[in-house]
Amino acid sequence: MRSMASSPSSKGIAAIVGVGPRLGLSIARKFAREGYTLAILSSDLGRLSRFADEIARDEKARVFAIRIDCSDTKSIREAFEGVLSLGFVEVLVYNAYHPMSWPPTNFADMRVQYFEKSIAVSSVGAFHCAQQVLPGMVDRGRGTILFTGCFASLNGIAGYSELCCGKFALRALSQCLAREFQAQGVHVAHVIIDGYIGVPRNVINFTTKIKGGWGTTRAAAAAAAADWYRRRGRDYGPRRAGSNLLAIAHSRPIRLDPRDRPPSLKL
Repeated sequence: MRSMASSPSSKGIAAIVGVGPRLGLSIARKFAREGYTLAILSSDLGRLSRFADEIARDEKARVFAIRIDCSDTKSIREAFEGVLSLGFVEVLVYNAYHPMSWPPTNFADMRVQYFEKSIAVSSVGAFHCAQQVLPGMVDRGRGTILFTGCFASLNGIAGYSELCCGKFALRALSQCLAREFQAQGVHVAHVIIDGYIGVPRNVINFTTKIKGGWGTTRAAAAAAAADWYRRRGRDYGPRRAGSNLLAIAHSRPIRLDPRDRPPSLKL
């Protein structure tokens, strides 16, 4: 675990699992800007340390970089021993994913090891991370868990059975946890980012054809705003009557507008 720390935070720990250069980094910056101490986790500790340097410098936040392999139970347990040593985890954001193949893989040619690894990262890793933080949240009667979904959370896509199966399972896990822990004060939301983020221009037409994706890095900041709004109880999608769980069972993808954002969000 590597620390990039400044002055102590008055809020709890925000653990962001799956911090890459787009969505994960934008979410981490948003929570740092709102006064949380950050634990940012990914498999690439070198790149993660650079992100920690940037966030600590730009947002004047306490940031801890921790390596994690979301397909390995032992790695998750060891990583969260470090996270929990920092204090109470107020927010867990699970944004990990297994890189998709391009072009799509013919099902007959897909290796079972690749299929299993993708599901392990998308859903089994989320299961283990949630188990690490839920006991503390239940004990204190508060906490938030946010899972990142995508267009594959709702629709099967030819050539991407490994992605879709993992994301379908993640959405189901989100629903189960939401209904089980709502009464105990734990807020669980599944946030569907309906499109690619910051893809190269030569594949923008492909993303637009699939689900009307933006294909622009502005989406990362807007998606971070969506996560923040869900943390505060606001929703862009359908809401179940009488529930404060943001209607986890989304009946349609969430469309994000970059103009609809907190005043402090930098696009």
